[in-house]
Amino acid sequence: MDAFRRDFLKLVGTGVAGALAPAVVGARALAAPAPTPAVGSIFDVRKYGAKGDGKTIDSPAINRAIEAAAAAGGGTVLFPAGVYASYSIRLKSNIVLYIEQGATILAASTPLEGGTDGYDPPGERQPWEEYQDYGHNHWHNSLIWGEGIHDFAILGTGLIWGKGLSRGLSDKDRPKADKPGAGNKAIALKNCFNVVLRDFSILEGGHFGILATGVDNLTIDNLKIDTNRDGMDIDCCRNVRVSNCSVNSPWDDGICPKSSFALGYARATENVTITNCYVTGGYQLGTLLDGTFKRHPPEFKVVPTGRIKCGTESNGGFKNITISNCVFESCRGFALESVDGALLEDITFVGITMRDIRNSPLFLRLGTRMRGPAGTPVGTLKRVIMSGITCYGANTELSSIISGVPGHYIEDVKVSDVYVHQFGGGTSEMAALQPAEKPNDYPEPRMFGTLPAHGFFVRHVRNIDFSNVEIISENPDARPAFWMNDVDGADCFRIKTKAPEGSAFHLQDVSDFRVFGCKSIKDVREAKIDKRDI
Repeated sequence: MDAFRRDFLKLVGTGVAGALAPAVVGARALAAPAPTPAVGSIFDVRKYGAKGDGKTIDSPAINRAIEAAAAAGGGTVLFPAGVYASYSIRLKSNIVLYIEQGATILAASTPLEGGTDGYDPPGERQPWEEYQDYGHNHWHNSLIWGEGIHDFAILGTGLIWGKGLSRGLSDKDRPKADKPGAGNKAIALKNCFNVVLRDFSILEGGHFGILATGVDNLTIDNLKIDTNRDGMDIDCCRNVRVSNCSVNSPWDDGICPKSSFALGYARATENVTITNCYVTGGYQLGTLLDGTFKRHPPEFKVVPTGRIKCGTESNGGFKNITISNCVFESCRGFALESVDGALLEDITFVGITMRDIRNSPLFLRLGTRMRGPAGTPVGTLKRVIMSGITCYGANTELSSIISGVPGHYIEDVKVSDVYVHQFGGGTSEMAALQPAEKPNDYPEPRMFGTLPAHGFFVRHVRNIDFSNVEIISENPDARPAFWMNDVDGADCFRIKTKAPEGSAFHLQDVSDFRVFGCKSIKDVREAKIDKRDI
């Protein structure tokens, strides 16, 4: 048995090899490949010297095939069944990389201390790099990268395996991302347009399975990503369609729109739809791809991430975002974050099922971390609709959070047709808590500690509506379902909650408050409430 096959079969002790090994070592028969273009426009990497044996570094041959296709005006660069160990593969305009069933593009390993061989250099350091993490500032140190190109695609039902990529961290068997020759992304794209990524799988994608920065007219469809950091980051991009994707990312986010300062200026991520996707962090690495879905063992101490999140990098803003028909399982909840001056506006989150959520099911945060150029004004977070959401098995300590900071309000939020089941057990001591503001902190639900609500914690908000919302605690909970402080304009209609030891609402400094149409709560309408339980 060759070394590649031995390594693959030993992958983290999971069952991934059972389903994937045939595909990696050459069997094409599991699924018929899509029709290929006419003869004459196909550039088979083997004809340019690629061996596909899992040992030979094939990236020089692959890049020759890409250059030949580009010189011919475009074409399909074909990866027949085999294992293509590679360093950096450089994309060109008017090219399709077609990865057949049974073909694997394998990220080759590099020495822990770095060296002269390996992936392309990351590129020159820029003055604005302090505003985002290292991985967001460089693209060329990747398995597959393209910059300033257009009209290209990566297609096919094969596999991209980032086995040799850095996670951006110090690992005993992988170099840090900034070591010479190291690569830390499976696919990295910068300043591109008219891009399609479809049907392939990514295993161990490094720091980012996909990092798209400044990419317009981007389609990501029917991918399976089973990875050790972020699944996909969509940064400063416009007109993006993400659909039918499954992502298991226990150590970081699954699908993560961002709007960093990595381009050297603030650029919004806008006109984005994310639909029909499944995100999770609850399974051992590789077991989403092989279909065994093995849960993490008891000694796994990481709180799984795996969610959809807009942020944390948020310099340019998020506009016109729709997230629909998605499933969250064994991961953190949905997050909208503007903490670096972003305008986060016109967001719809609808038709969502959540189960086994490890922190707040819904987290909306307007903060003042302000990691960006001096003088940038504080951002906004407004016009958000969240509807048609079911959440079963929510975290006891952390309710949903909608929180601005003093003087900067989240505005115009509508929450409707929501059912939340949480385990309960909150005490009267928890109900008496007054969480610190922490306006400059990294935005994460646990920043506030245990919360004094078991449904929604709402602070520094203007104009919020709750309608047809049911909050159910499995065990008695002494905390109110809704805790509101510094809220101007709250309409609550047809609220259902069972709080045998507590109240439905705890209100502090709340103006223009109304609750009505509820079976177990009397109608109340008040212009100003200093402090009251209802």
